Amino acid sequence: MKNLDYIIVGLGIAGIAFAETLLKHNKSFVVIDDNQKGATATSGGVLNPTVLKRFTAAWNATQFLDTALPFYKAIEVRLSKQIIQEYPVYRILNNIEEQNNWIVASDKKELSRFLSSEILKNENPSIKAPFGLGKVKEASKLNPLELIKSYRTYLKDNKKLISEVFDYNSLHISEEKLNYKNIEANTIVFAEGSGVIHNPLFPLSISPENDKVFVPNKGEYIIIKAADLKLDAILKGGMMLIPLGDDLYKVGASYGRDETDTNTTKKAQNTIVEKLDTMVDCSYEIVNQVAGVRPTVKDRKPLIGRLPQHNNVAFLNGLGTRGLSMAPLLSQLLFDFLEIQKPLPPEIDLKRFIK
Repeated sequence: MKNLDYIIVGLGIAGIAFAETLLKHNKSFVVIDDNQKGATATSGGVLNPTVLKRFTAAWNATQFLDTALPFYKAIEVRLSKQIIQEYPVYRILNNIEEQNNWIVASDKKELSRFLSSEILKNENPSIKAPFGLGKVKEASKLNPLELIKSYRTYLKDNKKLISEVFDYNSLHISEEKLNYKNIEANTIVFAEGSGVIHNPLFPLSISPENDKVFVPNKGEYIIIKAADLKLDAILKGGMMLIPLGDDLYKVGASYGRDETDTNTTKKAQNTIVEKLDTMVDCSYEIVNQVAGVRPTVKDRKPLIGRLPQHNNVAFLNGLGTRGLSMAPLLSQLLFDFLEIQKPLPPEIDLKRFIK
């Protein structure tokens, strides 16, 4: 029997962030994951502290960003891989009203750090932006596939990874300890993303009248090859256009509420293409399409905490569309809650939905 402090289930960004937090605090653990591509692997990888549709700051943008950047730099050192880089984001401004709204927003206290007040003239003939561009400062681009692949290898090399589908029937919970096959642990943290809908422990913690607390949201991207685009920044218009190198770009994402499959669809492709064509004026070829399911919650806040009937069963979920930005700080908050009983902020504690 192997005795550990923690079992983590899932190796998307939530699982990676909590594993990294445990390493920092010298806790023993193992990660159980089936190596299926989830929302993290298919995400755009953009760390953007703003909501560019409305020219507002993302929720708790400053706190999340100030934790995330050093967090990912520390992972780069651990893995000896570059996984994140500062990368400009430009918002296409569609009319004079949006130009004025951008300038007003850039002067607000919560946004002045992130929005440049200057309206930039578009110099790229392949971009449709006659009213110019607004620049987001302190944005970054992360390579989610490289992060997952390299972190998985690191855990495997250090005997901290079990590659299998988690068997809920093999989990036995007692007041003091829990057992999973040949592992005894103090606490289990489920970081399964949208896969939590299959977790028999999860629905039991939510009252029946709140059965729509967890609202999976399917997102699809297309990958295009556009030799004439020559874009060296992330571009936000009707869609996000993200350079991948070698004239390849990731474009998306679509939104499919309550959709839980990861099959790509022609409908989503058409929606993305329609919006992309309002942004670019050059030929391109669609070379791939990917889909993932975002773990979102009805109030758009994370779902973190432990079951009232089991103090050693915890969840780190509901990170939605900004998981890459939020996961590092949320992991530390969950760790402090589990280890030193520091209360979670009420707006993220899963107790808010428990009757």
